[in-house]
Amino acid sequence: MRNSNPLGQGTPFEVFQAFLRLGFTSFGGPVAHLGYFQTEFVERRRWLDARSYADLVALCQFLPGPASSQVGMALGLQRAGWLGALLAWIGFTMPSACLLIMFAYGILEFSVLAVSGAVHGLKVVAVAVVAQAVWGMAKSLCPDRLRAGFAILAALLALLVPSAAGQIAALLACGFAGRMLLGGSGEEATAPIASGVSPKAGVAALAVFLVLLLALPLLAAFWGESANASQATDLALLWAPIEGFYRAGALVFGGGHVVLPLLQAVVVPDGLVSNAAFLAGYGAAQAVPGPLFSFAAYLGAVMDGPLRGWTGGLFFLVVIFLPAFLLVVGALPFWDLLRGNRAVRGMMAGVNAGVVGLLLSALYDPVFVTAIRGSSDLGLALAAFGLLAFARVSPVVVVALGAAAGWVLG
Repeated sequence: MRNSNPLGQGTPFEVFQAFLRLGFTSFGGPVAHLGYFQTEFVERRRWLDARSYADLVALCQFLPGPASSQVGMALGLQRAGWLGALLAWIGFTMPSACLLIMFAYGILEFSVLAVSGAVHGLKVVAVAVVAQAVWGMAKSLCPDRLRAGFAILAALLALLVPSAAGQIAALLACGFAGRMLLGGSGEEATAPIASGVSPKAGVAALAVFLVLLLALPLLAAFWGESANASQATDLALLWAPIEGFYRAGALVFGGGHVVLPLLQAVVVPDGLVSNAAFLAGYGAAQAVPGPLFSFAAYLGAVMDGPLRGWTGGLFFLVVIFLPAFLLVVGALPFWDLLRGNRAVRGMMAGVNAGVVGLLLSALYDPVFVTAIRGSSDLGLALAAFGLLAFARVSPVVVVALGAAAGWVLG
């Protein structure tokens, strides 16, 4: 077997080729993606051994952001340096992003498409997909009554304060409670991870991450006041969604489905995207391979404002993935120290339980209340859930059946 951590032994093109193939074939969400990665990079290509891969997965599950994409970035970084990390992300993300941008063009060109029977079927299938995600995550992240209570309280807070502030407050409260009450939980630390990133580069990446996280809300507020004073410019109209997409990418734990309520709070209340178009795109996102964060490309393409179409889609795709990249680069050199801290592990256990609660609140609003209009819709959603959760039918097949059923019912 090759070196378990063959830093710099590959080429950027090799990395791009491997991840592009996965970008076209990786259906099923982040857990399935991680399985595809293990098959491809541990068993077939032998870029690293199983223990090193498991440690890398543990790191990316600890961090906010899209875990499978972050594992891909880290693998590309280890294999072929900084360019390898960039090309791993491009290869894995662009197939789904391009498909969703093309779907956005269909919504823009034929606005009636957003309220068609087929698209309504996609919205109903989204109910089943999110319900399956809640169910699966609850089993793994809320294994006891205490963490189940955290999840319920987080859901209640998110429903009582239906805004990004309420969602962030729920996660912070769960993190604090987890630190106090779950300080001894979580997996024990395993073998060290060779990062390929210097501590100085890690500190610089974390500094950029924090500066953007703190500065973007101030810029959005400043330009928002200018807009209220009738001095709006194209730049002023961009700052609020830029801040919202970056915050969503920076603060989401638990996978792509959890980004749904954060992005909905960014684009729907201000009228940048209609709720019908938002849920139509979310339903379509279930039918494409690759990371669910590619949904940002659809929103950027369909959003009202100075950027639209391909330009807006690619721009906001970069914005939502940027914090994930900065966090991976920043955390890799220090992961061994952090994961040995019991308080940190307890905090993350609490946050993960809160994530389940946020997803539960999103299952009700906006997913369920918008998609389910009668008994036939509820029956279709239950059938789709059964196919996904019990029959283990491919999400692509379920989405296609849901769209067809919605068209017939419509």
